[in-house]
Amino acid sequence: MRIVVTGSSGTIGTRLCEQLLKQGHEVSSIDWVPNKWKPEVEAITQHLDLRDGAALTTFDHTNGIDAVVHLAANARVYELVEHPDRARDNTLTLFNTLEFARTRGIPRFIFASSREVYGNSRQNAWKEDDIRIDHCESPYTASKLAGEAFVRSYTRCYGLSHVILRFSNVYGMYDDSERVVPRFIRLAQRNDPLTVYGSEKCLDFTYIDDTVQGILLVLKKCDQAKNEAYNIAFGRGIKILTLAEEVKRLLKSSSAIEITQPRTGEVIRFTADISKARDHLGYNPKVPFEDGIRRSIEWYLKKVC
Repeated sequence: MRIVVTGSSGTIGTRLCEQLLKQGHEVSSIDWVPNKWKPEVEAITQHLDLRDGAALTTFDHTNGIDAVVHLAANARVYELVEHPDRARDNTLTLFNTLEFARTRGIPRFIFASSREVYGNSRQNAWKEDDIRIDHCESPYTASKLAGEAFVRSYTRCYGLSHVILRFSNVYGMYDDSERVVPRFIRLAQRNDPLTVYGSEKCLDFTYIDDTVQGILLVLKKCDQAKNEAYNIAFGRGIKILTLAEEVKRLLKSSSAIEITQPRTGEVIRFTADISKARDHLGYNPKVPFEDGIRRSIEWYLKKVC
């Protein structure tokens, strides 16, 4: 296939492009920053600011495009509480990319959404039909809900086939950001305190290769998967406190664990029901939390330190 990936310098984008290239696909990618992890991904990356609709008129791809995988976004929930203009940028970036797909006649569009769209409630596991707009907790959530609405509207109005993938706490290689897993690894190495925002906070952590498996399955099964939303997660809730304890144990760290109140705008509890992705896509996550955290630490110590 001929595939365009936006956000290709990020964690998911880097791993996805790496795997697509290995499978022999023709890949072009877009990001506004260089890819510091994989030279072969940087070699196919065009540096464009997707907030500027005119920038995509310069995108160089001579052949027809089969699909766009739109990963580009400002993705740190609390940072968007502090800087809500970044949520506006998410919506503008998506709109411009949808227009690019519409005007170029690209038939398929995969949108990276988030488990944040489910908000906070007391369910044990969330199915794809469980989203409610009145559960919107943050500007980041609003940008993803708006994004899903835009994508669906382009299907109804312009015939653009879409798939919405709701990711959950993706972690693993190619990540030295301020997300909780690399942040805890970095702090535990220095024996600095690990702050847990809420003793009961419990989320569904998904190893990067399981996330990318979900995207690859959608690309392989475009026609049967189209115009639906799927949870791409592991299907098991892990407390942030457990994560902190496991990182400490694996690194033999003396870091104190400090528990404080949950932060504004963040989902406190989420476990995905992944039965729809299993049934429709053949999605089968293979890396449990304990193995994934070990792999993440091994990668971090080898590639970052």
